[in-house]
Amino acid sequence: MKLSGRDARRLFEKPDAAMPAVLVYGADPMRVAAARNRLVERLVGPHADAEMRLARIPAADLRRDPAALQDALRAQGFFPGARAVVVEDATDALTRTVDAALSDWRPGDATLIVSAGALPARSSLRKLFEAHPKAAAAPVYDDPPGRDEVEAMLAEVGAPPLNAEAMRDLLALAAAVSPGDLRQTIEKLALYKLGGGSPATAEDLAAVVPSTTETGIDELVHAVAEGRQAEVAPLLRKLWAQGIQPVQVCIAAERHFAALHRAASDPSGPERGIAAVRPPVFGPRRNRMVRQAGRWRPERLETALRLLTETDLTLRSGRPLPMTAMVERAMIRLAIMARGR
Repeated sequence: MKLSGRDARRLFEKPDAAMPAVLVYGADPMRVAAARNRLVERLVGPHADAEMRLARIPAADLRRDPAALQDALRAQGFFPGARAVVVEDATDALTRTVDAALSDWRPGDATLIVSAGALPARSSLRKLFEAHPKAAAAPVYDDPPGRDEVEAMLAEVGAPPLNAEAMRDLLALAAAVSPGDLRQTIEKLALYKLGGGSPATAEDLAAVVPSTTETGIDELVHAVAEGRQAEVAPLLRKLWAQGIQPVQVCIAAERHFAALHRAASDPSGPERGIAAVRPPVFGPRRNRMVRQAGRWRPERLETALRLLTETDLTLRSGRPLPMTAMVERAMIRLAIMARGR
């Protein structure tokens, strides 16, 4: 049977033990692996591997020995409980092998879980599962997790409740990062708030979200955008001493000022504009950028971006130029512009 994305997510959470087989497929290998592992855990439990109720067979092995699949489905373990056989990285080359195993499947056999990459509608493996009356073809799309999925992740790791602002930021993060990174962030948040009785705030979330730039570069760019000209040269000297390259500083500044330009140009105001920035910014850093966008006019930000683009192109030209001096000159000019001069 063919499942929709919503039905597939429901199956991953509450699989039918009487179902003989499930095909999990999608373009993103990490998302497919996460969905497959979730399905296996819900179906046979977290200790099935240790209790020898879970068998994993690489697709390459089945191409050499097709009968191994039927043998694995029929094999009985030493421990009671549901059993599963997982075949990873399957392709249409295994369609005949899987078809034979499904035709021979009987109640009491292990559940067959097959995972694959992106399969077009004409795929013979996909057609096999979609046409089967009891097996299921479960697609995994690249859509970001919805609120219900995020809340399920929070509950699973025992994270505290989030206030409205923190939940908004977490949903924005879910739309910008991979499921694996999102889960790691949620696990960090649960540890960060362990033992605390109050709901998690946007500041708590910001504390566990990895910064998208080096801390030193981040502070430099903030100093420039806020017009703190006297701090530019000392901060740059620290960055050069750390081995940071001039082009890295220029790229970080371009991204920061592009975000400020988007925020300052938003007809609904800088706060709405910053909320639309990807990757999202959180907590105090977001509030800081909202204030910065408020002090810069869009036209002046366009001038700043032209300056940064010209500097970046010059740095990449390959000519023997004093690159650190060029970047310092550009940062000081921007800091002066921030002060309205």
